[in-house]
Amino acid sequence: MKVEGVFLDRDGVVNEEVDLLHRPDQLELIPGAAEAIRRLNDARLPVIVVTNQPVVARNLCTEDDVREIHERLREMLRDRAGAALDAVYFCPHHPETHHKDGNPAYRIPCRCRKPGIGMLEQACADLRLSLKRCAIVGDTTSDIQTGRNAGCATIGVQTGYGCLDGKYDVAPDHLVPDLSAAVDLILSNDAR
Repeated sequence: MKVEGVFLDRDGVVNEEVDLLHRPDQLELIPGAAEAIRRLNDARLPVIVVTNQPVVARNLCTEDDVREIHERLREMLRDRAGAALDAVYFCPHHPETHHKDGNPAYRIPCRCRKPGIGMLEQACADLRLSLKRCAIVGDTTSDIQTGRNAGCATIGVQTGYGCLDGKYDVAPDHLVPDLSAAVDLILSNDAR
């Protein structure tokens, strides 16, 4: 089945994994990621980043700081390969309330935090996509569980955590070396 939209996790898929990335200067693109996104752009497939950002709940940065990080990411993709993201959604929440540090306003359970599907549902509403006709590419079992919960095709990448974090007992439909290989699979119409 042809995919009509592609959800990407951010850290470990598009940019190098940095524990609790909270400043734009920490961003470093994974080799080939910008070019892979450009190929999706050329195929006229919407590219949407969906990312949990508990750095806000931990008081390491604000939501505006996360938006600044995403603006820098967009610049880097454009400068590297003329690539563009159609949308970026992030969840600033974290459900753990027992930590003494952090911002209690964001230390809440929510529908948007992956593996919840709130970000994906919002993106589909905004961009007029069908969840069942989308694919999600991620490096964690949380990303894969999100795809399962949403009914999307799931593609795990071996960059970042490589889907070896063990948080959820789930395997992707496909496991590939990186985002470039994931895009090969999507464009071949074999993602499902």
